[in-house]
Amino acid sequence: MQLHESGEDYLETILILHKRTGYVRSIDIATELGYSKPSVSRAMGILKTNGFITVAADGQILLTEKGMARAHSIYDRHLVLTEFLNHVLGVDEQTAEDDACKIEHIISEQTFEKIKHLVFQKRESQK
Repeated sequence: MQLHESGEDYLETILILHKRTGYVRSIDIATELGYSKPSVSRAMGILKTNGFITVAADGQILLTEKGMARAHSIYDRHLVLTEFLNHVLGVDEQTAEDDACKIEHIISEQTFEKIKHLVFQKRESQK
């Protein structure tokens, strides 16, 4: 299934919030992203229908194996692209973070892998 940028943002946010607090609810996502509760509820319904999340009886949102894989993929792209823009190209930290959020959804796998390789080369050369 083709997941749109907003869906990827939700999955990444669920992953980040879970790492931060260990427990994720719709209200936590709404607060983190600055979205309305109805918008988040609708998105959670779509993600649940497509097998990316489950919602427990107490409202806790959990990533499925499929959701976890996709969330980690997007989060990895985000981290690598932020590091590339900031540490390799010298873009200021906030701009690098903001731009990585946009680029992570549209960059090809081939280009991402090349950037990732450069980032790891830079890390190794600094040791």
